[in-house]
Amino acid sequence: MKVVVLCGGLGTRLRDETEFRPKPMIEVGGRPLLWHIMKIYAHYGFNEFVLALGYKGESIRQYFLNYEAMTRDVTVRLGAPSQVTLHGGRAVEPWTVTLADTGASALTGARVKRVERYVDGPRFMLTYGDGVADIDLGKLLAFHERHGRIGTVTGVRPPSRFGELVSSGTRVVEFSEKPSVSNGFINGGFFIFEREFFEYLSADDGCVLERDPLERLAKDGQLEMYPHDGYWQCMDTPRDLQHLAESWQRPRPPWKVWADGA
Repeated sequence: MKVVVLCGGLGTRLRDETEFRPKPMIEVGGRPLLWHIMKIYAHYGFNEFVLALGYKGESIRQYFLNYEAMTRDVTVRLGAPSQVTLHGGRAVEPWTVTLADTGASALTGARVKRVERYVDGPRFMLTYGDGVADIDLGKLLAFHERHGRIGTVTGVRPPSRFGELVSSGTRVVEFSEKPSVSNGFINGGFFIFEREFFEYLSADDGCVLERDPLERLAKDGQLEMYPHDGYWQCMDTPRDLQHLAESWQRPRPPWKVWADGA
């Protein structure tokens, strides 16, 4: 099953970081956030990716075109032509990565529609290139297969951007730095769609995945929500990036579902 990752947005709220690179290439713990997302999927056996590129997509192209040379020991014999020998056994990651230019100004729905030709099989996974979670993708897939509808969206309760104080009079009885939103779920990405969903999409630049396509899918009774009460974090702001960087320094980062060396 192909995994489509939306990688083309401008990331305007992280302008200091995204002036020279796309948001999925911002590093957390020395690796692009995109790598972290792909490692989550690969842990569950999903190793075929379609990256929908847009803003500064050449940065992502270069990363994967040079991936093995940048992550393995290399011997280079200079000359005409140069010879490059990669050392070590198998490839570092057993991934197949399709790099698809979906346009500089296309919105999310248009980007998905424009990679349709690279998506074979009866269904595909889709997520954003700026969010991680400790989601069990095997359970997500089983949920999608059971309900039999066209689409599944993962619902999450993200942490509040402000700390929460629970008090009794003037005495604080509970302090929570990042309490979860308790009054409902929001779209956390990590979608699964049957192939029929492409019929809800348009290749026009202005097609927004989260508006007409998903609204119509819901109206048609073809969209189910998979509730995820575990860890989820997007990277929209410098504060989000700081939180991710700090979380990666823990003995066990909350979204690191894969084992060391895997």
